[in-house]
Amino acid sequence: LGAAGEVESIASIMAGKNNIVPPTINHKTKDPEIDEKLNLTLNKAQKRKVDFAISNTFGFGGHNASVLFKKHK
Repeated sequence: LGAAGEVESIASIMAGKNNIVPPTINHKTKDPEIDEKLNLTLNKAQKRKVDFAISNTFGFGGHNASVLFKKHK
């Protein structure tokens, strides 16, 4: 499970480096109660300015970690 957190961290760093927000994949049915103004980034990545990215990792036995990445300017 530790390697999954590492992969998430790399994806977060690359999102900031390339200014691309990765999608939530395999989304089929949109919930009508979700505000249309909320950009969910469904099924297709979007080019957007990414200055911060967060990686949350949750493991067995209550092992939780969050890392916030900030783009260096």
